[in-house]
Order: sequence, then structure tokens, then C-alpha cells
Amino acid sequence: MKELLKKLRKYEIQIRKAINNQMQGDFHSVFKGSGIEFDDVRVYQYGDDIRTIDWNVSAKGHDTYVKTFKEEKEQIVFFVLDVSASQEIGRSGLKKIDIAKEICGVLALSALRESSQVGLLCFTDTKEKYLKPDKGLRHGYQLISTLYKLKPNSRKTNLNEAIRYTMGLMKKKAIIIFISDFIDEGYLENFKLMCNKHDVVAIQLAELREMRFPMLGIIPVFDKEGNKTVWMNTSSRAFRQKINSSFIENRKNLQEVCRKTKSSYTPILTHEDFVPKLVKLFRHRKLNA
Repeated sequence: MKELLKKLRKYEIQIRKAINNQMQGDFHSVFKGSGIEFDDVRVYQYGDDIRTIDWNVSAKGHDTYVKTFKEEKEQIVFFVLDVSASQEIGRSGLKKIDIAKEICGVLALSALRESSQVGLLCFTDTKEKYLKPDKGLRHGYQLISTLYKLKPNSRKTNLNEAIRYTMGLMKKKAIIIFISDFIDEGYLENFKLMCNKHDVVAIQLAELREMRFPMLGIIPVFDKEGNKTVWMNTSSRAFRQKINSSFIENRKNLQEVCRKTKSSYTPILTHEDFVPKLVKLFRHRKLNA
């Protein structure tokens, strides 16, 4: 656990430094809702910080006025993590589920350091684990421990069920970070509803072979979710085109929903360094904060 936290902390520092160095301001605007907001003005009193003087208001009257601030309402950052069997595709240590857990862990730590409340839903075709939103690094360590100890009961996927469950939990607007390969059907309408109500960040994971299936002849392919082996002719041009076009269409449809609802979207391949992708994602969110 110590080595894991050290690794996640290293990623977090890289992301934080990149955001702070490349953009004016600081990291907290990535998770909108943290920090302070303007409340009112009052007459200057001895000891007040002169940087809070409202010169425009003071110029209109006979007194000096300072701005007063209040803490913004705490933002909830809620992670929805796909732990179905399709996430187990990839090389050891670089499976989609491995990358998903690392991304979830590093972003959870980042959100908690910005005083957000952080919650977690792990799902297959049913709820596998739910952690109620809470604050503090101790909660973050509990969340990460839960991620790495979890052994799902089901192997299947049901994105609609995950979306409906999340909508039932999150009654007020929250940042929802949805991490999945999004390999499912008939979920986009409900996903759109969630995007319209919440600030959604969709992180779509993929393994390179899902995009470009290799020519290996007639081979047995194990369907992890169906828990069965099927024989496929990978040399068939029609077969490879079907696999490739299905992947492209899936990604295109998800991107389009995110674009129309002004939600954040980023695709991540398991073999690539995901830190620059997250920096790019956060830079975009910061510009639109």
C-alpha cells in the first residue's frame, strides 16, 4: 500500500505542477466549487487586509469599504468505476482495470486536497461497492484500499444500471468522473440525462488490440463477460472491419454526447502515459471554469 500511495502521489504532483505552471491561477479550479466567493462589502476596520478594499465602492462614498467573502458550498466529486470483466483486457499491470484504479486513486487524492467530498461507486451489471462521499486523506486511503481489494461478484456490464444508481444517489449537482471502456449498448440517452444534470467527466479506456485486431487466423477468443470461448477467423477482412468500425462508432457516439452536453471527455490507451492526458483534460476544464 505504501508503494502504491507513493506512486499515486508522484502522479498527482506531476499533474498539479503542470496545471499551475502552464496556466495562471491554481489547481483548485479544476474541481469547481472549492475555495471562496464574494459575499458583500462592509466599512473598513483596523486590521483588515488592504488587498480586500473595494476601491470602486469606496470612491462613491465617504468611507473605505472592504469585500467580504464566504466559503463556497463543498463540491462533491463522485467516481463511477467500471469493474466488469471487459476491463481485465491487456498485459499484466497494464490492463484497463489497472489504469482505471490508478486514475481513480490519483484524482481522488487531488480532489480531497482541494477540500472536496469524494465518493465512489464500483459497478458491473450491479452495484459492487459504494463509498459515501466524505472528506479527508484518511477517507482517500480507505477509497484506494477498497479499489485494490475489491473482487467483483459479477463479470457483466450494465452502464444503464450504473447511471440510474448514480442519479439516485446524487440528488444535487456534482462532478461525476465516469471511468469505463463504455462497451455496452443502449445507455447513451440515460448518459445524456446525467450529463445535463451534473458536471460529467467521461474517461474512456481502451487496449490497442481493441482498435486494430491482429491477423492471427482462426483462433479461440475467450469472452470474459460471457465466461465462454468462441472461435473467430481473425484473417477475415469483414471480421476485422466489423471490430474496428464498432470501436470507432462507439467512441464517436460517446464523444458526440459529451460535446452536445458540454461535458468533459478523454480517451486513454492502456500502454500510454495517462498523466499528460489528465493534464490536458484539466487544462480544458480550468479554461472553462
